[in-house]
Amino acid sequence: MQPIAYTVIATFPDLSLADEYVSWLRDGHLAAVIAGGALSAAAVRVIDPAEPIQVESRYVFANRQSYDRYVVEAAPTLRAEGLKRFSPDKGVRMERRIGEIIGPLTRTFTARMS
Repeated sequence: MQPIAYTVIATFPDLSLADEYVSWLRDGHLAAVIAGGALSAAAVRVIDPAEPIQVESRYVFANRQSYDRYVVEAAPTLRAEGLKRFSPDKGVRMERRIGEIIGPLTRTFTARMS
């Protein structure tokens, strides 16, 4: 089974709300997704001036089964917390994507998969 990449793209109406979101990610949300089954987590602030203010959260799961387990067991609570803090009412838009990682894999990642 292929590893799964899960990306959340958050778009913000202003920089201060984006900074608050980044702090929330660093202060525990990324770690909570790892505790929920992800192998790794990273937050990326999009710096392209032609793009809106965005932050991407990128997670890797060992396979579709571990991702599906995360969606059922951990995601509802984590998503509810995020929506409470960063709701569409505040002008925040969230987009989620999943995909199979087809390569290449780093040595570290390959070692963790076996």
